Amino acid sequence: MKLANRIKQPQTRPFAKTTPNTQHQYDNTPASISNLNEQDLKALVQQLHNQIIDSIDFTKMAGLTQEQTKKKLEDALRQVAQETDVALSPNEQDRIVEDLLNDIIGYGPLEKIFADDSITDVLVNGYSKIYIERHGKLELTNIYFRDNTHLLHTIQRITAQIGRRIDESSPMVDARLNDGSRVNAIIPPLALDGPSLSIRRFSKKRFTGPNLIERNVLSKEILQYMVAAVRAHASILVAGGTGSGKTTMLNVLSSYIADDERIVTIEDAAELALSQPHTVRLESRPPNIEQKGEISIRDLVKNSLRMRPDRIIIGEVRGAEVLDMLQAMNTGHDGSLATIHANTAKDVTGRLMTMIGMTGTPLTETTMAEMIASAIHVIIHVSRYQDGSRRVSEIAEVTGVNGASIEIQPIFAFDIDHVDKKGNISGRHVLKSKTTLSERFSNAGLLSG
Repeated sequence: MKLANRIKQPQTRPFAKTTPNTQHQYDNTPASISNLNEQDLKALVQQLHNQIIDSIDFTKMAGLTQEQTKKKLEDALRQVAQETDVALSPNEQDRIVEDLLNDIIGYGPLEKIFADDSITDVLVNGYSKIYIERHGKLELTNIYFRDNTHLLHTIQRITAQIGRRIDESSPMVDARLNDGSRVNAIIPPLALDGPSLSIRRFSKKRFTGPNLIERNVLSKEILQYMVAAVRAHASILVAGGTGSGKTTMLNVLSSYIADDERIVTIEDAAELALSQPHTVRLESRPPNIEQKGEISIRDLVKNSLRMRPDRIIIGEVRGAEVLDMLQAMNTGHDGSLATIHANTAKDVTGRLMTMIGMTGTPLTETTMAEMIASAIHVIIHVSRYQDGSRRVSEIAEVTGVNGASIEIQPIFAFDIDHVDKKGNISGRHVLKSKTTLSERFSNAGLLSG
């Protein structure tokens, strides 16, 4: 029996538990075709997809424009629909062609998500659960892949576009897309419930200091302090958790470096967008399938010292490169910037001590503490709060050492005044103490006290 003749009462696919806007905007359930129920409808659409794919010679489509590809798909769909005896409305034809076009030259069902610039993260947990993060909050969408094979093919197409490969012999990929977005994919046998895909989207909008004031990320006084610290060549670490806004803050801080300084940026995946004319961007390289050819962040930090930099900016410090970074800051490259994962400003010093210890370099704890205290001047901690807002939660200065303990002094902090029933937070940034960098600021002709 032909699928087109298996007519039953239409059923509605249950919506996922999301906001009303998310339900409708990101629902990719095909429009009703011949009043088929959901199971038969999906089978029919899959059948049409398969037959169209089988009927097209893709070698002849290489080099075609998107419009030309779309025209070929429309012709193929009409022919297959006639052969299958399925009557399609114009809207149904457009829907199927759009899905096919996304599958062939795009990111499949994810194309609908990528069209929304307000989405910052895309998290795919198997073919049927796709989450997005928008305005700091996660939402479950109604977008889904046909099955795990469909998801795997989409992941392979994404990774192939950036010259990477993912299969059973190499089941993990962490890389940067052509638009600057970060992509991480992991597939079976490592991912037990099907392929998993995580995409941290690259923001097309470049935030400025005043933008962050408008969004209550920081205060006017904090921005003045940060600008002074950058221009006075204070070495700054931006700390925080995943998704707290560390890279955004690093971009803003970097924007206040003078145009006549030579800047070398070092990242795992290039996310920084500096406007200064004298900038050299370096990106690490993972090992190939034979586990050869790796260029680590530490390799790039060492090499950058031979490039006559005025400033070194490291996207994230998380390993042995910390030792080379601290040595650079202590030998004429102060004013450098980096990010680090840490829960509080105080935790930063402990993390640095741990990372130095993991390098295997025979240093006493007291020596490590003295190295950190003489290299780092300012720690800016950023947080993502329960309502999705991101703020500078604390700014502290490294003031010295007491034996093997590094002493820091809070300068600014965000004090929470109220949390309403919906979890929305209100508060204010307050000055905790005067800066200890007055002499450095004064010598640079900047604010003091």
